[in-house]
Amino acid sequence: MKILVLNCGSSSIKYQLIETKTNVAEAKGVIERIGMSSAVLTHKPKDGEQIRIVGEILDHTIALEYVIAVLLSPNHGVLKDKNEIDAVGHRVVHGGETFSGSVLITDEVLRALKDNIELAPLHNPPNLKGIKAAKEHLPKIPQVGVFDTAFHSNMPPHAYLYGIPFKLYKRYKIRRYGFHGTSHRFVSQRAAELLDKPYDSLKIITAHLGNGGSMAAIKDGISIDTSMGFTPLEGLLMGTRSGDLDPSIIPYIMAKEELSIPDINTLLNKHSGLVGISGESSDMREILQAVEEGDRKAKYAYDVYTYRIKKYIGAYSAAMGGVDVIVFTGGIGENAFQVRADVCKDMEYLGIEIDNEKNKNAKKESIITTEDSKVKVLKIPTNEELVIAMDTERIVSELKSN
Repeated sequence: MKILVLNCGSSSIKYQLIETKTNVAEAKGVIERIGMSSAVLTHKPKDGEQIRIVGEILDHTIALEYVIAVLLSPNHGVLKDKNEIDAVGHRVVHGGETFSGSVLITDEVLRALKDNIELAPLHNPPNLKGIKAAKEHLPKIPQVGVFDTAFHSNMPPHAYLYGIPFKLYKRYKIRRYGFHGTSHRFVSQRAAELLDKPYDSLKIITAHLGNGGSMAAIKDGISIDTSMGFTPLEGLLMGTRSGDLDPSIIPYIMAKEELSIPDINTLLNKHSGLVGISGESSDMREILQAVEEGDRKAKYAYDVYTYRIKKYIGAYSAAMGGVDVIVFTGGIGENAFQVRADVCKDMEYLGIEIDNEKNKNAKKESIITTEDSKVKVLKIPTNEELVIAMDTERIVSELKSN
């Protein structure tokens, strides 16, 4: 099947056209700055040159029209007719407690997604815009929603409940949901394949480290805990997010700095994390460079970052009664060998023995531990779009068979 995978943000659409026979993206690209006169479309066919188009793209419906047009382009496209697209798979951030897996998008599903907007006010509305645009341009083609939260939906109550009155959970659905689910699912399954071990018998810790970051404890193929919570703010120190925080700090800062609720939200989500401590950058490459140059605040930021990851490895090992595999993924997890080395340093007691040369020279999918390391540590590039395409193919195939 040819699956058009869409990941819609408030002012962007990332897309890939994936052929599921080969699991290869025939073309991929992104439209940025939607709503502005200087919107940019960057498009690259599998075997062609990358092109860049600048123009006025006022909304997601027009943006998807551009995507379809460039996929059909005689010079840069990979399709002769838009009806060659068999289905559309959408990344949807929040499924709440309603969705425990990927689903065919129906009117009932759309109503449930709208009900979940208050749980993800920044993410679900643009996801819905993408679905609306696809229904307009590809009305006869089935669409599937794949949820960031779904992989974590089987967490036990002791992992997802917070220490607040239970009636608030029942009333407002305040609980741990977790995010990056498609990434955690993909790399954990891929690790089992690479190690030739049954997925449902492994204890795996996955670390998705990008500008946002989260970890998951995956026991016997099920996510039993994850570091992000009710929102993506909880957990690890991130590029611009604070991560774990004493909640009393929030009203304290609000009183001292005379901040409103939107102000404190912006502070914790946009001006904290690596950039907040270092005062310089949210980019790990720049943090590492500053550390090399002796920047004290950059060193503080780096040390907090790696220490938090190490703490979660210890916590999740305890939660699962041990660990067999640790996987690093995401932009930082895949590319910053120093982060992987420092996180795993002095963890021989747990059975982790990093091979420094393998780690430093790791290419694409790699095992970076010694041959006799009890715990295997891997670097695996994530592929969330492929997960979305495969789920979409499965659901559409079931639909056709019925």
